[in-house]
Amino acid sequence: MKKPISIAILLLTFTCICILFWYSEWQYSLPTPVPVKYHAVSIKERIDITAKFNPAKNEPVFLHFFNPDCPCSRFNISHFKTLAAAYADKISFAIVVITKDKTYTEAGLKKKYGITVPVLFDTSLAAICGVYSTPQAVLLTADQALYYRGNYNRSRYCTDKKSNYAQIAIDALLASNKEPVFNQYALTAYGCSLPVCKK
Repeated sequence: MKKPISIAILLLTFTCICILFWYSEWQYSLPTPVPVKYHAVSIKERIDITAKFNPAKNEPVFLHFFNPDCPCSRFNISHFKTLAAAYADKISFAIVVITKDKTYTEAGLKKKYGITVPVLFDTSLAAICGVYSTPQAVLLTADQALYYRGNYNRSRYCTDKKSNYAQIAIDALLASNKEPVFNQYALTAYGCSLPVCKK
């Protein structure tokens, strides 16, 4: 009698774990709901961020919108670091932390994630750039016009080179090419709603 009960408990536990995992994966495969009072910022619109972040050189700016409590942001951080290292001599990178948790500090996040770029806590940058989800990439031209705002990659782990949207945007901007045409997977926000990680 004990053996069938034990097996039933194990099967029920395993089923619950599978359902939770599936739900967790499924919810982040859906677009992030657009906030009711969302103000869209158009491509090529000039965005003055000098009061918030003033890069040392007259070069393009890449802002990484990051929530340490968001699973999607945590999966994405290594990909962002790879981009920041590869283009450090051509683009000014910064991380914009979006969270209600006041215990996070620049030094703490740099140490935990091995970050070497500036870490900003000015949440108003999200509204200025038209961002309502994390993780999101914002690429501005040297004269601070919006060139790209969207996802890093269609793949959650940023492993699909064909859909490496943020890098495609960077390469096009640096080559002075015409702005690339991106599909809905690049421009529709996926991930965690601001300011906290929830759907």
